[in-house]
Amino acid sequence: MKTERPRQLSTAEERRETVLRTAIGAFAARGYWGTTTTEVAKAAGISQAYVYRLFPSKEQLFTAVVEYCFVQVRASLEQGAAEAKGSSAEVVLDAMGDAYARLISDNDLMLIQLHAQAAAVSEPPVREAVRQGYARLVEYVRGASGGSEQQVQQFFALGMLCHLIVSLGVEEVDAPWTRTLSAGITHY
Repeated sequence: MKTERPRQLSTAEERRETVLRTAIGAFAARGYWGTTTTEVAKAAGISQAYVYRLFPSKEQLFTAVVEYCFVQVRASLEQGAAEAKGSSAEVVLDAMGDAYARLISDNDLMLIQLHAQAAAVSEPPVREAVRQGYARLVEYVRGASGGSEQQVQQFFALGMLCHLIVSLGVEEVDAPWTRTLSAGITHY
């Protein structure tokens, strides 16, 4: 005799996580200004009203997505540091950089970072989320690598260059300027 298990409803936290993951794809494709909460709700399979119950405004939804992405970045840097084949600042930073390069091969996550930086210019709550995210990452990288101020700065500058290389698709263009920008940089 087959017994039916009662249907288990997802909790608000599970729905929140689903909306965040769904919103990453929506915001990555169209940015902060080009994405509506209706699109996010439809993609998540819930009503727009429920999106607003979880996130009272589009701004709060986007800043939650930005914060979620910073958590993913931090986790990749931690994994890179843990897998480093030595303890010198250079070795640890290289391992973290490689882990980050792998992470941003998921273009959605990289695009969220780019859209967040663009929105930060005119949206104070987004600016604050980006500031806090980078503050935590810089302190983590400094502590985990033991690198100097200059080494940590170069690590983040190289990360920004990686964003540019990936977003422009420089591997598709064989030209002196693309070779200059991408020399010595691995991307996946």
